[in-house]
Amino acid sequence: MDLAIVIAVVVVALSFDYTNGFHDAANAIATSISTRALTPRIALMLAAVMNFVGALLGQKVAHTVSDVIAPPSGNHGLIIVLAGLLGAIAWNLITWYFGLPSSSSHALIGGLVGAALTAGAVVHWSTILDKVVIPMVASPVVGFLLAFLVMLAIMWIFRKRNPHKVFRGFRMAQTVSAAALALGHGLQDAQKTMGVIFLALLASGHASPDDPLPLWVVLGAASAISLGTYSGGFRIMRTLGRRIIHLDPARGFSAEAVGAAVLYTTAFAYAAPISTTHIITSSIMGAGATKRFSAVRWGVARSIITAWVLTFPMAGLVAAACYTVLHLVIPV
Repeated sequence: MDLAIVIAVVVVALSFDYTNGFHDAANAIATSISTRALTPRIALMLAAVMNFVGALLGQKVAHTVSDVIAPPSGNHGLIIVLAGLLGAIAWNLITWYFGLPSSSSHALIGGLVGAALTAGAVVHWSTILDKVVIPMVASPVVGFLLAFLVMLAIMWIFRKRNPHKVFRGFRMAQTVSAAALALGHGLQDAQKTMGVIFLALLASGHASPDDPLPLWVVLGAASAISLGTYSGGFRIMRTLGRRIIHLDPARGFSAEAVGAAVLYTTAFAYAAPISTTHIITSSIMGAGATKRFSAVRWGVARSIITAWVLTFPMAGLVAAACYTVLHLVIPV
């Protein structure tokens, strides 16, 4: 029975990774599409390739995710992990349906914590505070301020240049910045699925805490998020690309470049599983606010922030309900 549940957890984890890809595909490419730097199909292909490559570049974030909870061994631990994944997938699909760019990362962690609390399993609150909550609050603020400052610098540097020529140059530069952001998305988000699969392997006794991630886990997660990305997420693209603010190429480049820089820094320096969605959304707001603060559609921004706040508890509640049902169906 353990092996069957392990296989089920792996399949559901890769399904989550796939939904993460199409849910978050907009993160890397919405600004490039809205400024017409890239066509949607080319942008999706670029994002899919760079997501795959990014997923192969590190494992620090994966180990952080696997340390969020300590599920018991055997079927009971596997049920907790499975319930956490189902809670995250449910919230991903709900926010995707309404076009809200919520965080797949925080849905996953909220789902794991909700299932663990319901089951009475150990939750490592210090890891959640240091590696999840503090970066969750700080990273959007940093993204907003940095994008605002970078765009101000661009406006000053190119203040005497022909705007049409400047925008043409930044439209070309957005190919690079979009690719860099997609690489950062793969680096961050695919590793979260790797961490969950590793949790299942720990609970089932197929791995020990000091083991490296198996190659099949890395390649599976990289492939799933890449395929999901190529499937697209046009509902959320509209929110990020147009509903927050109508971006020009220079502001799109600023948002993407800042988003990529923050993703790399948090992944390599802090091993913190931050939200790509939070970063690019706040960066778009920061770059857009250089026009004037009223240019940003703060009503849309308020709806997005509401979705952010609800992600942890709602994913946790769905995961708790899933655990209750699974606990009755599957013997432990």
